[in-house]
Amino acid sequence: MSRRHRAQKRDIIPDPKFGDVVLTKFMNSIMLDGKKSAAEKIVYGALDQIEEKAKQDPVALFHTALENVMPSVEVRSRRVGGATYQVPVDVRTERKQALAIRWIIIAARKRNENTMVERLSGELLDASNNRGTAVKKREDTHKMADANKAFSHYRW
Repeated sequence: MSRRHRAQKRDIIPDPKFGDVVLTKFMNSIMLDGKKSAAEKIVYGALDQIEEKAKQDPVALFHTALENVMPSVEVRSRRVGGATYQVPVDVRTERKQALAIRWIIIAARKRNENTMVERLSGELLDASNNRGTAVKKREDTHKMADANKAFSHYRW
């Protein structure tokens, strides 16, 4: 992999229904095999279900769920003299968002509801209420970082 230049950031077009860039990123992460229309149906269907269940603005609830899942610290492996330490490091804003999106999608896919629309809406509702598998993943990450605070002087 060339280290001559940093990878260029692509411009992401806001989604057609709500005009939200983060929602587009979420759709692109859900998409499998380039089937964007299927991903749109899943996300919009889940947001419609959220609106029916919670009687709130679905996009605001989606952003609340993302905020609740975003980690502030994580551990990274650092090799020092033959030993590997788990060093707690602050997470960049872009990575926070990417991790939160990834964790919500993984948690939704593991749920037991019948359709992906139901799974995703359930996970987003849980995440917005600070419970669910994705929020547990964030808590575990924070606990790991807290447990390894002693190695924080190895930060680079």
